[in-house]
Amino acid sequence: MKRDTGQDRNVTSKWRLQTQLVRGGTWRSEIGETSEAMFMTSGYAYDCAEDAAARFAGEQEGYTYSRLRNPTAAMFEDRMALIEGAEVARSTATGMAAISSTMLSLVKAGDHVVSSRALFGSCRVVIETLMPKFGVEFTLVDGSDHAAWKAAFRPNTVAVFLETPANPTLDVVDIAFVSALAHEHGAIVVVDNAFASPVLQKPMTMGADVVVYSATKHIDGQGRCLGGCILTSEAIMEDIILPYLRHTGPNISPFNAWVLLKGLETLDMRVERMCENAAKVADALAEMGGFDYVRYPGRTDFAQHDLAMKQMTMGGSIIALHVSGGRDRAFNFLNALEIIDISNNLGDAKSLITHPSSTTHASVTEEARLEVGITEGMLRLSIGLEHPDDLIEDLLKAAGMAGIK
Repeated sequence: MKRDTGQDRNVTSKWRLQTQLVRGGTWRSEIGETSEAMFMTSGYAYDCAEDAAARFAGEQEGYTYSRLRNPTAAMFEDRMALIEGAEVARSTATGMAAISSTMLSLVKAGDHVVSSRALFGSCRVVIETLMPKFGVEFTLVDGSDHAAWKAAFRPNTVAVFLETPANPTLDVVDIAFVSALAHEHGAIVVVDNAFASPVLQKPMTMGADVVVYSATKHIDGQGRCLGGCILTSEAIMEDIILPYLRHTGPNISPFNAWVLLKGLETLDMRVERMCENAAKVADALAEMGGFDYVRYPGRTDFAQHDLAMKQMTMGGSIIALHVSGGRDRAFNFLNALEIIDISNNLGDAKSLITHPSSTTHASVTEEARLEVGITEGMLRLSIGLEHPDDLIEDLLKAAGMAGIK
């Protein structure tokens, strides 16, 4: 295989983000294809038995089995590591595979984990239900409360998990503060950066040890496939995470890795436009005055606006809304929309809206939902690439039909 200069980290690390997104990690076969090749293969042949033995012993460079690594997935991983500023990355079949694999690889029976309590529903299940089955203790805290973070650590705390901005409440956690605190206790910090994307926020520059993504969201961003990614140092990956990945097999398919590579090429443009649209839509909804609240990190009335803008370069593509009247009025509003789709996905080119209490967070208890403010009137709006005026007109018309004034 002939490698492109995009595989040389000394060269690519000097490139600007937009160039990295298009060319980083690319390598070419002898035919010189311009679009990355898709290697749909489970295994690899060797010239001789000695070569096979050498590869499995780690003495010879090359691939052995696609559960361990695949060339197309490797290109996606190398590009992700480059744009994140991480030493290494590994891809997974889904975002939850990235999160669960990371957390389960970091802990053993008797360990303790601290987490912000505002989390995606499945993440709460991993922390609260799955990990305790293996003897792992946990403490959930208000992510904005520094005193709560300080009080939560124990001698057996080994890991910290947080989302910022959180799904769906948009709660923001001070990454630098939590990372410094965790490192004082010898704990590893894992940040789910899916809402911000690597375009808007770089948790490792603020002290995070591991960054995880649902690449299904902004990275694909066009509703085509599932995928996840884990980014960290070579030491953490080699010593802690890779042994788990190798033997449990939460791998991404080569086809999905190829789709995500194509998504990365336009990620910067898409996210910037989504953020611009979201800012306009949030302002219009707030000015309308019929919602109990309109939360958007880019607005100055967002409770954690200063911290959000310190950590992120733009306000993001997600808006949180609340309507009075509970589930009935929320459903009436959703059902009156014509352009915006009702869907539990986010970060898509198409604008999407969901009712978290009955979808993304239906798997957690009502008590847990209410604790973080996920009520029956709460809605999560993911803004896409449509013209913002069309979205605003659609939302205002639906609000009128649902009696939101």
